[in-house]
Amino acid sequence: MASAKCIPAPTFSAREVARVLLVDDDPTARIILRTVLQAGGYGVDTAGTAAEAFGMLDAEEYSLVLSDLSMESPEAGLQVISHARMMDYRPATALITSWREQDSVARAAGTLLIEPENVPELLEQVADLIGERASRRLVHQMRSRN
Repeated sequence: MASAKCIPAPTFSAREVARVLLVDDDPTARIILRTVLQAGGYGVDTAGTAAEAFGMLDAEEYSLVLSDLSMESPEAGLQVISHARMMDYRPATALITSWREQDSVARAAGTLLIEPENVPELLEQVADLIGERASRRLVHQMRSRN
């Protein structure tokens, strides 16, 4: 009797298919963070200004939007986060900055502040944000079917 081989179905994690929009006016920071996120298995698009990010948010669907807090203006990052939160597809959002004193600004805006210096922690926080978004969407879909 020939034994049948059981071939497992492919599995996909949220990270493998998740699209991230990274917004930062510093080209070096964009390149480094994009490289780190891509190495973590994410698809990454980048924008250098809030206006560019608005257009990308309107044209594509992202699982996560990471924005530098201060770019062309001190509130540009918060404007990007606010615009992202208005999208029908409701991406997860977080501010990313290396300036620790910005933590109070992020908390006041109800936004997670991610510090890019600790790469494993950065990738863990990104995975958590995308996972939480996926869970929220699943619950919403289940409720709308009932």
